[in-house]
Amino acid sequence: MELTTIAKAIAIGLGAVGPAIAIGMIGSKAMESIGRNPEAAGKILVPMLLACAFAEAIAIYALVIAFSI
Repeated sequence: MELTTIAKAIAIGLGAVGPAIAIGMIGSKAMESIGRNPEAAGKILVPMLLACAFAEAIAIYALVIAFSI
């Protein structure tokens, strides 16, 4: 019981670090791009949201693995 709880915590903890860093970098670069070229905000928003969704999917996979342990 105790080891499975620790395994679940490690799985979700490590599985959330990568997507958290990725989403931070995506948002940072998108805001930088919009700051340099405000007219391109509409063209930047959709790819940024797609990239965030793909990064978030990795965290969801880690959550599923944590539940399956």
